[in-house]
Amino acid sequence: MPNWLSEFLYVLALSKKTQWAIILGVVFFVGIHLLGLHVLSNFELQGPYANIQDVIVSKLAKKYDKAAWFSLISFLVLAYKCYRKDKKRFW
Repeated sequence: MPNWLSEFLYVLALSKKTQWAIILGVVFFVGIHLLGLHVLSNFELQGPYANIQDVIVSKLAKKYDKAAWFSLISFLVLAYKCYRKDKKRFW
């Protein structure tokens, strides 16, 4: 195993903040996607607005997708910052 990989795994194993940031990023990413699917599956318009239902659903799905990706990326940035801080502390 390369030296950098063992160093990375060592710091990751000891850094609780980094672990929690990664876990929360994945949980929020999946949770926001599931919430969006649930909300949009029950979305129905009636009357003259029924024709634009698909357009509205697709736009809202994009909003949920952007929110999920934003939460994942922001938690990964937080994990990287915590990793760098803990790497300096451990080494």
